[in-house]
Amino acid sequence: MPFEKELEIFEKKKAMVLEMGGTDKIHRQHDKGRYSARERIDRLLDPDTFFEVGRFAHSDIAGMEDKTPADSKITGYGKISGRRVAVSANDFTVLAATSSRIAGRKEGELKAYAARKGIPMIYLGEAGGARMPDIMGSKGLASFGGGSFDSYIKIMSRVRQSPMVTAILGECYGMPTWMACLSDFVVQVKGSAMGVSGPRVLEMALSQVITDEELGGFAVHSEITGNADRVAENEDHCFDLIRQFLSYLPSHNSQTPPVYTVPEGSGASMENILELLPEKRSRTYDMRTILSCIMDQDSLFEIKPDFGKSVITALARINGASVGIVANQPAFMAGAMDTNGIDKVISFLCLCDSYNIPLVFFHDTPGFLVGKEAERNRVAARVMNYMNALGQITVPKISIIVRKSYGMAFWNMSGSGCATDFLVAWPTAEMSFVDPAIAANVVYGSRDADPKEKEALIRSMVEDASPFGAAGAFHIHDVIDPRHTRTYITEALEIAGDAVSGGIGEHKLANWPTKF
Repeated sequence: MPFEKELEIFEKKKAMVLEMGGTDKIHRQHDKGRYSARERIDRLLDPDTFFEVGRFAHSDIAGMEDKTPADSKITGYGKISGRRVAVSANDFTVLAATSSRIAGRKEGELKAYAARKGIPMIYLGEAGGARMPDIMGSKGLASFGGGSFDSYIKIMSRVRQSPMVTAILGECYGMPTWMACLSDFVVQVKGSAMGVSGPRVLEMALSQVITDEELGGFAVHSEITGNADRVAENEDHCFDLIRQFLSYLPSHNSQTPPVYTVPEGSGASMENILELLPEKRSRTYDMRTILSCIMDQDSLFEIKPDFGKSVITALARINGASVGIVANQPAFMAGAMDTNGIDKVISFLCLCDSYNIPLVFFHDTPGFLVGKEAERNRVAARVMNYMNALGQITVPKISIIVRKSYGMAFWNMSGSGCATDFLVAWPTAEMSFVDPAIAANVVYGSRDADPKEKEALIRSMVEDASPFGAAGAFHIHDVIDPRHTRTYITEALEIAGDAVSGGIGEHKLANWPTKF
């Protein structure tokens, strides 16, 4: 055979790359309940679609060529549900997937090329940070991240052009954490951790003794920091969540989201929707039951469900088309939005505006959560950041007042004056500056008041909060029968779709930070 020697060298080098860090280290991954990097790629992508780039890359440190197959980062392209994606997978079996000059170039080139070509980017994280001694010394430090005068800013910054997803699959310190903070969607698997530096470094540098879980486990990032958008039970569940998330989004910002067949049974419970709303105005309920009734069957996909729980942010479909939902959650703090909830909504508004996803708001809130702690968390600045983001949105906005909508929260939920395409209310709605009970206490102050007189004032204020006053002055577009909400939203979105632009927004929020 011609070139037999050359082909023999090729096959030998290919086998070395496919062995990654060796059988023993792969077994150690399996013993921890984790897949190897190549197994992860195979399980995430459609079968036989992976197109690898940088296969024979290795460390540029002399003597490390054979010890760094693919230089610990496996990169390339494949398909999910027939749609092209880019994938970078950390190979923990090779020097704990630490980042080096060559590995950094591979990841940076892939990220930049995917954005340029309109291909969603998926980062599968499990890595131990920067590689030493590669980056030590002045030359090592200054050359890390590509080596040119603008390469590092390209790797470590992002304007949303195509979706970016990060999976936290093991111990993730340094680069995987940075990538997570640039991503539109982050899934963290239980038992994994992410942070700037790991426990070993903290113990040596700061004498802090802390576990991976305490430092950056799933509870920390799903409930406290909000840096994890969803939590997965295991890696297969993680890959399923990634596939679900991408199904709601276009491949890039010059497309509209894909439209799916409407599942059988969608909207079948609309006639009974009022049974889900308590008649007593002070009773709580789970807003998700109402949303699930209105949206296509089983299409509600929550983002950050464990963070800022007094407001729901979710992707969903109605009549097969993607929508973004912002809904107050009376089941938690009566739907009063705190500063975490505000940050959560702003992040979601940026996502939807960047990828041409119309927004639907559902009001039931007594207002923002205020007080000493809220002020120290800069609630006023955050409310204005929220309003600033809302003002730059160019996708359609539909707003529905289900029950309470009081104070500044009315406007932040896309109320009147907020360029909302269609603002409507159910007959059950209450609209006012504050809750009538609070207003009555303000009116009477510390004076002794006749309880009957006070109750009469509250009743009159509740009646005055009826949506028909605002509808009569044409401050809202309509008061609708709750049972017709699904049909109303569908028709309103068709009208607001903008035939001139073809449903493509201006993406004014594309450069807003992906994390707060």
